[in-house]
Amino acid sequence: MTGPGLQRLEEELRNLKATERPAVIRAIAEARSHGDLSENAEYHAARERQSFIEGRIAELEEIISSAEVIDPSMLSGEHVKFGAHVKLLDEETEKEATYQIVGVHEADIKLRRLSISSPLAKALIGKKPGDTISVPAPGGDRSYEILSVTFS
Repeated sequence: MTGPGLQRLEEELRNLKATERPAVIRAIAEARSHGDLSENAEYHAARERQSFIEGRIAELEEIISSAEVIDPSMLSGEHVKFGAHVKLLDEETEKEATYQIVGVHEADIKLRRLSISSPLAKALIGKKPGDTISVPAPGGDRSYEILSVTFS
């Protein structure tokens, strides 16, 4: 994963431990004070939230402890690989878009970060500018031309 991706996960972990976990503990204590727990919806909702938070904390700790950070700015070359910023031309719509190939846990299509395990990223890996790729999509195969590959 990239350095910024690891930082985002670490910030989420800090927030869960410092803010979310104490808040849900207070909510459980408040719900308990209302009496009968068997019919207490607030209590059950707070316990469910606590379960989610504890699960996410464990998941983040595992991801962070085994993360291998790669600095894309230290990479170079003309072939697409992890960390690359790839400028593509959709051959059907003639629209250009730039994506960065990132780790699974930091992918965010709104920010144009493609998971290394996504079909588009898999099709791009190892290709170079000028190559055309075809990617299966729900509406049929999509073709893209690779315009440029940069690392920053």
